[in-house]
Formats: sequence, structure tokens, C-alpha cells
Amino acid sequence: MGNDSRPAVPHLTTALTGPLQKIETHLLQNQAGIERWFRSQWQLTPAPFYCSVDLRNAGFKLAPVDTNLFPAGFNNLNPAFRSLAVQAVQAALERICPSAGGVLVIPENHTRNLFYFESLATLVEILTKAGLRVRLGSMLPDLREPKTVELPSGRRLTLEPLVRRENKITVTDFDPCFVLLNNDLSGGLPTVLQNLEQPVAPPLSLGWWKRLKSNHFTHYHRIAAEFADLIKIDPWLIDPIFRKCGKIDFEKRTGEECLVNYVEEVLAATRLKYRENGIDQEPFAIVKADAGTYGMAIMTVKSADDVRALNRKQRNKMAHTKEGQAVTDIMVQEGVYTFETWGAKNAVAEPVVYMIDHFVIGGFYRVHTERRTDENLNAPGMQFEPLAFADPCSYPDPHQAPDANPNRFYAYGVLARLALLAAARESKEAGLATATQGLKQAIV
Repeated sequence: MGNDSRPAVPHLTTALTGPLQKIETHLLQNQAGIERWFRSQWQLTPAPFYCSVDLRNAGFKLAPVDTNLFPAGFNNLNPAFRSLAVQAVQAALERICPSAGGVLVIPENHTRNLFYFESLATLVEILTKAGLRVRLGSMLPDLREPKTVELPSGRRLTLEPLVRRENKITVTDFDPCFVLLNNDLSGGLPTVLQNLEQPVAPPLSLGWWKRLKSNHFTHYHRIAAEFADLIKIDPWLIDPIFRKCGKIDFEKRTGEECLVNYVEEVLAATRLKYRENGIDQEPFAIVKADAGTYGMAIMTVKSADDVRALNRKQRNKMAHTKEGQAVTDIMVQEGVYTFETWGAKNAVAEPVVYMIDHFVIGGFYRVHTERRTDENLNAPGMQFEPLAFADPCSYPDPHQAPDANPNRFYAYGVLARLALLAAARESKEAGLATATQGLKQAIV
């Protein structure tokens, strides 16, 4: 496909590009070793079925800040790379269910979010083109018969009531080989999904009813150190500092000192790294719920006083996540500036990279016109404009400059795969824990 038929390459600018080009240069120089290292890692810990990773590009630092194992947003990807997604699904099936003929997708319980349904429709198209029969089994409590949803794109989806038969779930007249979760289980683990005999991807234990961001970034911290040693860079350049604060209640103001202390620790550690690297910026930290998504229960702080000075409205905002779940565990993460901007208004932008199995299938820029470079861009109720990547992040172009689009996108793909590897180790750890628990129950 010629360049004239592609979406226009986003006109992004990046402040402080020198240090980032240094990171990209290391990646380009070590590409063969990097890809060999990744291949060995996927042999040890297979990747989750799919994943999206939010990155922040500060020029002097490029790092993941969030990893979503039940991604939406597939409709924002460049359709020119759809074949990458189809091939990646086929590769995943060889491991999960080689004889797969059908898949049961469990979607979120969004009944009015047409953006989500457009993503779901794109996912269904990808799975169908990979050779699967696809049905949507909804957990909506009041759904008694199939419901068709008409979408602005002209596509339509049919949601069907989920049926439990002994230790398997399905919909009417369908025998799926495996279940694909596109529901992050923020509200808890429903009874209908417990003790299933059929394969479920991603594993139920990686839903937000149990998963913790701090555990993910603990794995990522180790991986970043291994990888940094491989390409000979300071791991801090790709790894945000973080601390975990448990058992906090924003409404009752209990556990506040723990949070204050960790904010001070993260800011002090960041300030030290800024001095070491000659960075003339003000450090900041992101305080966010240790579980959950949709950019809820998250705030930017630049001092411990910002935590002490929270008013009632701010505390209420931090006290609950999706589906009204109470926040008790908090992660304090080093804030990573995003100095990428787009358009005449210099709207702040951050890359989001998508993967199926261990393959990068594309990504987009999340662009926000009303947020600063030190703020979360995935904000509920705010508008953002996704700009599909013009290159697939799969391989660099050594004949171009380190910050040329193919090379920057390759750098995004490398960092996203490091986060994916952390999620793979999470999954392996959760599987071992589940097996151990089952063995103990059997002995008892």
C-alpha cells in the first residue's frame, strides 16, 4: 500500500530529543540481540492473548506507565496493519487451542458506550478473519434473549445471554474451544465464571478483582534491569520508580502518612536521577489506585503537601474506581513527562501500543487538548483524538535517523513488549499460585 493511501503521519514534536535519540540509538545498535533475547523470553513465559501499553515519552526517558490486559480501542488502530493482528491471533491459537473452531468473547457490561462497541466489532472482525466462529456471551443480568446493537460504522453486534452448563460457559447452540475475556472484572469475579474447565484467556486471576499494578511493575522493574544490562543503559531511563501503599481510606483519612512518606520517597529518588542526568524539570508523582482502569482514582502531585491538602471532592474522586469499587491500595509512581505534542494547539500526546500474543500489531497516539505534560491523558469525561500510527512498530529502519518515525515506533514496540513480558510473568506466577492452592485443597 502506497504512502498516499495511508493516514497522514502525525506531525508530532518532542522536546529534549537528544537523550531519547540516545536510547533509540542503543536499540538500533542492539536490534539483533534484543530480538534474540525476546525470543528466549517467550519460550520461558508465553505472552498473554492480548495487551495494550500506555507509554510516556519525556525525551530523556521513555517508559510504560500502565498495562491493560483486557484492551479496548482496537477501532483506533491503523486498518492497514489488520493482517498483523490476524496472523498474531493465529499464532496464539497454536498454543491455546490448535483445533479451535469457535471462541466465546465475554464483553464489558457497557450498554451505551458505542466507542467500546466499535472496538468490540473490530476485535470480532480480527478473530473472524483468523478463522474463528465468534459469539458474544454477555453477563448483563437483565439480558434474557439476544440483543442486536447497531453501530455508527454501519456494523452490528449481537449480545447473547451467557449460559453455564456444568463447568463450561457458552451461548445457545455453540460449543466454543476457548473463552476470550474482554471484561476486566473490576466488579469482582462472577459466580458464573468460577471453576471453569475450558481455557480462558487472559486468565481470570489477571482481572482487576485480584490483579495489582504494583505487582506488575515489580516484575517490570526486574525485566528493565535485565534488559538495560543487555543494551548497556541506565535502567531508570526505561523504568519509572514506584512504591506501594496499602490499606488507605481517602474518605476517613486513614493511612495518609504512609502515602505522604512514599510520595516524598518517590520525589526524592526522582530528583536525584534528574540531577545525575542534568535534567532541568520539576519532578512529580502519580498517585493512583493499585487496581482498576479507565483513568479513575488518579492524580498528579508535586509535593507531600498536595496529599495533605486534598479537599473532600478530591478525596471522594480518589476513593472509588470503576463500578464504584472502593480504593484501599495505592501505588505512587514516578511521573514521566510526555513532551510529544500534536497540531497547531500543541496538544499533549502519548503513545499506546497494542499486541496480540507476543507480536506488536500497531498503536495510536492519545491526544488531549486540555491536559498538561505532567497529567494523565486517559481521563474519564474528557475528549481525546486517537491518531493511528503510520508504521507498525515491528522493525526499525537503520538507514534513517534514530528519531525517524519507523525508529521511534520500533522503540515504542520494544518498551511495550517489555511490559508485555512483565504481564507474562504475572500470568505464570498467578498460574503457579492457583496450582499450589488446588494441590493443597486436594491434600486436605
